[in-house]
Amino acid sequence: MTDLSSLFTPFKLGNLELPNRIVMAPMTRCQSPDYTPGPDVAAYYARRAKGGTGLIITEGTTVDHPVATANDTIPAFHGRALEGWKAVLAEVHAAGGLIMPQLWHLGMARNPATSPDPSLPSAGPSGLVSPGKRMTEPMRDEDIQDVVDAFARAAADAQTLGFDGVELHGAHGYLIDQFFWVGTNERTDIWGGDHVGRTRFGVEVVRAVRRAVGKEFPVVLRWSQWKMGDYAVRLVETPRELEQFLQPLAAAGVTAFHCSTRRFWDTEFPDSGAELNLAGWTKRLTGLPTISVGSVGLSKADEVATRGEKINVSVANLELLATAVARGDFDLVAVGRALLANPEWPMLVREGRFDELVDYSGDALATLY
Repeated sequence: MTDLSSLFTPFKLGNLELPNRIVMAPMTRCQSPDYTPGPDVAAYYARRAKGGTGLIITEGTTVDHPVATANDTIPAFHGRALEGWKAVLAEVHAAGGLIMPQLWHLGMARNPATSPDPSLPSAGPSGLVSPGKRMTEPMRDEDIQDVVDAFARAAADAQTLGFDGVELHGAHGYLIDQFFWVGTNERTDIWGGDHVGRTRFGVEVVRAVRRAVGKEFPVVLRWSQWKMGDYAVRLVETPRELEQFLQPLAAAGVTAFHCSTRRFWDTEFPDSGAELNLAGWTKRLTGLPTISVGSVGLSKADEVATRGEKINVSVANLELLATAVARGDFDLVAVGRALLANPEWPMLVREGRFDELVDYSGDALATLY
């Protein structure tokens, strides 16, 4: 008998009581015309709440800054778009779910040609789209403060609307992560330098958000070693470097870290002697709750999915996951593609109805089912 019971125990995240350990991972859908989520987006998230997902983290939704977004189908989290998010929130709560918006700034990952105002250059710590490839001037101090303020306003709006927390997107080579990574941050002022210096922008964002929402409101920070254009990149190489990177962010007021990896079962520092993944090490070094993510419920490496091939649900994969949760390696698990194909994934897994689970394929991205 497969014992997955640890995945379905309650957990307290800050002041938030989660019914289980299953989190919906943020996944960009580009299905919000004029930056505003509509009834189809609300129904999409509500289906996952009804299906037993303990916490929903929305797709990336952009903050109020002129060059935060790349096109008008990515939802915003300011202005008239807030009415759309208010409707999303109402449906998810009516379905018994909990939901946080992921707050996002694309930084240099933005393509000006497809953006609302192509005449404006993108924003980044050193104007680099990749190591050595400079496209514009570095952000000035006043530019940086404008973005920090935009994150704080978005978090305050989320709290006012009644959302259950916020997640800050500090992963995958977007703006916050561009400050973190030496490959895109060549600054020698207070916003750059060593591991600690490069956290400064993220720290200021977290501090500003925490001031805006108070001490109790959950603030999750998503981070990753890898970038969208380079899966082999690493921000840190040793547990000591990881501790130097994480401690300023933890001290700034992060409630939990969402540690994005491509495969949750990968050992982060094989030479350390500890068989912990990135979320496990992050929890060990900060003492804060962590969310693990990466091919949960899938049996093949995620690059296969990008070629349009099907990936079958792996019970062995889930047993490994449940064992790590029961052991206390990390606290929550984010499910992405498996939950796209199966809105009722948590319920089906909990009840052992594995034969009813639909294989993930790229077709799941075509609609907001």
